[in-house]
Amino acid sequence: MGSLLQQAQQMQQQMEAAQHELAERSVTGTAGGGLVEATVTGLGELTGLRIAPEAADPADTETLADLVIAAIRDANAQAEALQQDKLGPLAQLGQGGFGGLGGGPGASFPLGF
Repeated sequence: MGSLLQQAQQMQQQMEAAQHELAERSVTGTAGGGLVEATVTGLGELTGLRIAPEAADPADTETLADLVIAAIRDANAQAEALQQDKLGPLAQLGQGGFGGLGGGPGASFPLGF
């Protein structure tokens, strides 16, 4: 039983270290051939948004909104891939595999983990 607890604590420490590293990394998603760029952390937190002036047509804000959403989705997909790469089997902990073992501050995964 003590060995199992020690393994669980080790896994939690590994997960926390991986999450810290993911929070430090960022990825950028694009839409409209680069007209809109969204930057998110490895944990999926939106940190930047760049919109090229030619994408901002006052008569067509709907297209601009679609481009922003697409860029954010692209960035989030990249962040999710980064999470899978970094966490590997530890990602299962965020899905409740150990009853909230990684439930401390910053332990949630906004991208479905």
